[in-house]
Amino acid sequence: VLNDTEKVQELIGYLPENAPIYPELTVQSYLKMIAELRNIPKGKQRDRIGEAAISVGLVDRLTRPIGTLSKGYRQRVGLAQAILHQPKLLILDEPTNGLDPTQIVEVRRLIRSLSKNSTIMVSTHILSEVEATCDRALIIIRGELKADAKLSEMAATAQAQLIVGRNGQEAAIKKALDGLSGVTRVDMDERTDAVMYRVRGTGAGVDLCPKIFALAKTQDWPVMELRHETKTLESVFNELTATVGGGR
Repeated sequence: VLNDTEKVQELIGYLPENAPIYPELTVQSYLKMIAELRNIPKGKQRDRIGEAAISVGLVDRLTRPIGTLSKGYRQRVGLAQAILHQPKLLILDEPTNGLDPTQIVEVRRLIRSLSKNSTIMVSTHILSEVEATCDRALIIIRGELKADAKLSEMAATAQAQLIVGRNGQEAAIKKALDGLSGVTRVDMDERTDAVMYRVRGTGAGVDLCPKIFALAKTQDWPVMELRHETKTLESVFNELTATVGGGR
């Protein structure tokens, strides 16, 4: 990157959160200007603009002034300029910020479509955005990388929640749960009249409840609730932020 900055920049497309788009220009004029700035040969500019317009659904808006477009279509213009030079890496900063629900769905669809030809990096604080558009997530908290894995791997933890009425056997119950095959961790949350046990194991899609139910029945525990929990990106994020006292 430091030794050949211009060469690296040729491989990267970037859509900032607030794209610098000139409202008085038509979409076509704006993209032609970007093509010039990107040093795209004049003989290829028309084709590149056409290809980008097709990719993001702007063909019928090319002659329109950008200022007359909806925010959703202005975002498409931003995407078009980012892919005009056919980058290998596309970086999108809060790509759906300020869009209405319909526009969000459309932009997410575009992102998934563009991922067929480029590696896409999305920077966002909206976790549902990551789940809807990404295969892999990196969680950065206070400038430090705390997690880097495929979404399926982050959720690959079986988890069950057991609530038992207080009976003086809290420590024994935890020990028994710890001893179940496939269980990797048991956390206790003591309440006034009950104790909640969060039981974790390995393996995506594994349901620990049948084992826990059988054990509880054998031991005659006063079970108040038992349910399977699906680990989400949000729960992973909350666990990580809790360990460092919050932060983004």
